[in-house]
Amino acid sequence: MPTTLPERNAEGRPAVTLTEEQKYLFDTRGWLLVPGVLTEEEIAEMRAFCYRLRREPETIAPCERASIGGPLLRLVDHPVILGFMNEFVAYPNLATADGYGFRLEGSFLAHRAAGDDNFRPHGGGGLFNFPVNSHVYCCNPGVVHSGLTRAVWELNPVQRGTGGTLFLTGSHKAAFRPPQSIQDPDSPLWDTYDCPAGSLLFFTEGITHSGAKWTNAATDRVAVFNCYNTIGSKWHQWEPHPELLAAMHPLRRSLFRQVCCQDNAVNAGEPRG
Repeated sequence: MPTTLPERNAEGRPAVTLTEEQKYLFDTRGWLLVPGVLTEEEIAEMRAFCYRLRREPETIAPCERASIGGPLLRLVDHPVILGFMNEFVAYPNLATADGYGFRLEGSFLAHRAAGDDNFRPHGGGGLFNFPVNSHVYCCNPGVVHSGLTRAVWELNPVQRGTGGTLFLTGSHKAAFRPPQSIQDPDSPLWDTYDCPAGSLLFFTEGITHSGAKWTNAATDRVAVFNCYNTIGSKWHQWEPHPELLAAMHPLRRSLFRQVCCQDNAVNAGEPRG
């Protein structure tokens, strides 16, 4: 069986390898912020597309009316995404130079103005979830597998305490249920972040997390939430538009291949008997 993780994305850009500190932080906290990933030009183009998607969808071709449409498609296998997924999500035996070892199984755009409230704590205990649940977190010394994993692209600045995603840090490994006190969004148990536009937030769906009330009257929250999973698992009932899928580079298209394990490595030779 092949064990080659792609080192370049569909645009030929090399994967950005995580530092030892980043790997440690994600494993111990269950979430990781990578600030300032996108350029100013990329941010402006992608944010403008998001506003069109919300306010003037009729100006966009039907197959592109999605949070992976237009310039947002470049985010699905961005070099930082590829480096992270190769480390924490990909299954090497189902990866080749022509196909990623992980899937993108869900995507949505979050556009929130001041006053929009999305506080709804959920998740946690991923170390103890049963495997087909997908919200699973597995680890051995030096090796981690994060099942359902979220990548959030913040296309506007986020100020701490004004509505960024909330986390109960470490709860992906928690053996106890979260205390009732977390039903208060101001509980000191909640962690959050601030970041410039163009930052990338990763978190395992096995962590207790929540949206929050957006209170920044000067700036909307504009964020693309992409969800990744292993080749043989699926949680969301979501698929890209067939025309959008057909037009993708073959390597990028491998993110949306069928959900199974047997012989599901792209261009890996003859199937096994």
